[in-house]
Order: sequence, then C-alpha cells, then structure tokens
Amino acid sequence: MIIQFFIVLKDYLIEVLPFLAVGFFLSGLIHEFVPAGWVERHLGGKGIKPLLYSTLVGTALPICCLGSLPVAVSLHQKGARLGPVLAFLVATPATSVTALLVCYALLGIKFTAFIFFAVIVMGLLMGLVGNLLKVRPKTFAAQNEQLAIDPVCGTNVEIGKATKTQYRGETYYFCCSHCQQAFESRPQEYLGTYSKNIAHRLKHVFKYAFVDMVKEIGPELLLGLVLAALVAAITPVGKFVGDYFSGGFGYIFSLIFGLMMYICSTASVPLVHAFISQGMNIGAGMVLLIAGPVTSWGTMLVLRKEFGSKTLLTYLMLISAMALALGYCFSII
Repeated sequence: MIIQFFIVLKDYLIEVLPFLAVGFFLSGLIHEFVPAGWVERHLGGKGIKPLLYSTLVGTALPICCLGSLPVAVSLHQKGARLGPVLAFLVATPATSVTALLVCYALLGIKFTAFIFFAVIVMGLLMGLVGNLLKVRPKTFAAQNEQLAIDPVCGTNVEIGKATKTQYRGETYYFCCSHCQQAFESRPQEYLGTYSKNIAHRLKHVFKYAFVDMVKEIGPELLLGLVLAALVAAITPVGKFVGDYFSGGFGYIFSLIFGLMMYICSTASVPLVHAFISQGMNIGAGMVLLIAGPVTSWGTMLVLRKEFGSKTLLTYLMLISAMALALGYCFSII
C-alpha cells in the first residue's frame, strides 16, 4: 500500500510539474509587469465594466483566497464599490493561470473551459448583488502610502520593508541594494522615469515565481497532491468515495467540505481528480473546485469585520447556490 502511494504520488508530480513551472513563470510576469495602479483605476466606477474588469483581472492574478483579502479591502477603502470588490474576492482565488494549466493536465479541456467561464459568471453575479448592498466605504490616508515605485527598475515596493535614500529633500524607495546603489551614483539618470533594465526585472520575475509563489502555495499544493495520492492509492478510501459520492450526496459533501476547509485553486485540482477517478460524480467534483478556493475562515472573518454580517451571509449563500447550480449543469452537458 505504501509503495502504491509513492508510485501514484510520483505519477502526479511528473504530470503536474511542467504545467506548474509554466504557470509560476506567467504569474511572475503578471506580478512584475502589470501595474497595481492600473488595477485600482479600473475597479472603482459604476456599471458593468468595473465588474467585468474585477472578474477578468481576478482570474489572471496569482493571488490566493487569503492574499486577495488585503487587496480587496484596500480597493474598498479607496472608494471601490462593494460589487467589484466582491467580484474580485470570488474570481481571484477561484482560479489562476497555474490552476487552469494543472486542470487541463489532469482533468482535460472540458473541465478547464467550464471552470474558467463559471468563475466569470460567478464574479459578475456576485458583483451585481454586491452593488445592491449598502456598505459605507472606509478611507484611511495611510493606506495610500504603503506602496512606492522603485525609480530604478519600476518595481512596486512596500515602504515599510524597502531600502531608502534621501535626495534633495525627497525620499526614494528601492526593491534591493543594487537599485539603491545605482540611484545614489547617478540620481539624475533615474528621476522622472525608471530604467527598462529587462534583465533586472526578469530577476524579480523568477524570484517571485519560483521563490515567493512556491512559499505561498507550495505547502498547500503538496498537501493536495498527497491527499490525492492517498485517495487514489488506498482501496478503502476509494471504495467509500465510489459508494457514497457517486450520487447526490457527493454534492452536499463537496459544498460543505469546500466551505469549511480552504484549498487553493491549484491544490484542489489533483484532489478532485482523485475523487472523480474513484467514482465521485463529476458535478460534485466541479462544486468542490468552485467552493473550495473562494472561502476560508479568514475570508469569513474579514468580510464580517469590514462589510458586516449581512454581506457575509449574502456572500456564502450566493457561493453555495451558484456552486451547486453550476456543478449540476456541468454534470448534464
């Protein structure tokens, strides 16, 4: 049994790692070259366009459920309506470039296409309902001062963690000592614009993709693969899944499991693959793919604190209803 477990785990790793590498690299490019200011400018207006922007940007950004919370709260504090904020909170953790690639590798094009469009539908519906809720925006001037732009390479840096230097009464912040030294030696060269040193920026791409991102979701991803290998390798577990989750009970299990236990979008894919391979209804598998990544205890606590119990209850009810409806639709197409 132990040997079988490691054989299955090895097969999962061989199948998933190439797609993970591509996904991590694309995430690094997005993080480095998509300006944060562009995101903020397009999420604060009225109408359907901010909801669409929030949803589409959320599907691409490499941020997990917990990582999206400070971004969403900051957007709301800067005046974004509740609709785009809730759409962002749904779409961002529900999927990502990495998750879609892994989903294609393990579950095929049908699952991948459906989850992508399902997330867009969920984000838009959540945003429309969110715009109907009355929540007073919070504004804190200090929030606008948390980020600065490195004048040398153009990287967004956190003021509290960045190195800094003074020049003609102004404070400039840097992503690393290399940029600080370059600025101090030739400050006039970097004032008003930043260097387009592609090699330097690519260094940040690789650091974010294969160091920061691995630290962020690596443990959860590994846990998801281990759980998937256990489900696939241990006969009693597989028999239990086949006996009880092949019908309607699988939907209830997936919804409750997904709401109560947070699993990142990438790590949930191998787990769902293992469940389905042992007999779970594919619709129930889709419910788990949808509900698992977008909820966590952290999400619930922050939503309640920042937006109130009414918003939290509405959020959970809509997630549950849409996950079940979309899962059932997937099972019959």
